[in-house]
Amino acid sequence: MTILKKLSIALVFAIVSTGLFVACAPEEAAEAEADGVQERGDISVAYVEWDREPAHTHLAAEILSRVGYDVRNNSVSNAAMWSAVASDDVDFHVSAWLPATHRNEWNEYGDSVEDLGAHFEGARLGLVVPAYLENINSIADLAENAEMFDNTIVGIDPGAGMMQATEDAIANDTYGLSVMELLEGSDATMMGALQDAIRNEEAIVVTGWDPHIKFARFDLKLLEDPEEVFGSAETINTIVRGDLKEDEPELYEFLNTMDWMAINDHINEVMVLASEGMRHEVAAAQVVDENFEEINSALTAGFRMQQ
Repeated sequence: MTILKKLSIALVFAIVSTGLFVACAPEEAAEAEADGVQERGDISVAYVEWDREPAHTHLAAEILSRVGYDVRNNSVSNAAMWSAVASDDVDFHVSAWLPATHRNEWNEYGDSVEDLGAHFEGARLGLVVPAYLENINSIADLAENAEMFDNTIVGIDPGAGMMQATEDAIANDTYGLSVMELLEGSDATMMGALQDAIRNEEAIVVTGWDPHIKFARFDLKLLEDPEEVFGSAETINTIVRGDLKEDEPELYEFLNTMDWMAINDHINEVMVLASEGMRHEVAAAQVVDENFEEINSALTAGFRMQQ
């Protein structure tokens, strides 16, 4: 057989093979569609380690991955979270506490992002003490009994809006707080200090917010704040990059219409499992498996998960 004839046969085989591939592709696509599997592309999410936020983010990521997205979660600082969405490095975050806690971030990045509105209402933040401290009910009471607390407020990461509010209150001597010192740390170190103090029935005051797992685990009270140093009740909002609606209209529609309060109990379940030592992604997968039909029925029209 000549080389030319061999090449001709190889070419015919390649054409036929390609034809078969093209002929089979619609059938395979139809089968995938029948199974409800649809590849929707890559998305990236940022979150800050504030207890509810990683729980909500990982549950959202688990749901989105089961409707066809390839999701990458990014644990970052508060400032980096806002900056990443504003610069289009990530697609969204669900961790905006507004209007007070993240006022500075909104003022800086608001022109480059879009606020899709509240997915949780009635959020509160302020200074928190154990309920057994019966005579400490307001921030003024705290200042008057500063020595009981070693003149220390146990805080979280320095990028948090409530840390700035506490620092401002100390600097301005609001409620007499100039006698107090704010200790920087993280949500985890704050929780550790709170747990140790409660175990020994000691006095402690921490920067706190609700919803947070600590209110489920311990008997706590948020100190009265009549001057609203920490603002009034807030909402937790979804923030997306400015061009998401044009680039990813289906994802935008999902985030814009998803009723997270309908499955808020399941966000709390992820939060509790994570507090007991389970990784957030594992906890989210377990919660979705255990509540599959309920969560599926709550999704935006046109989105259905696959197990």
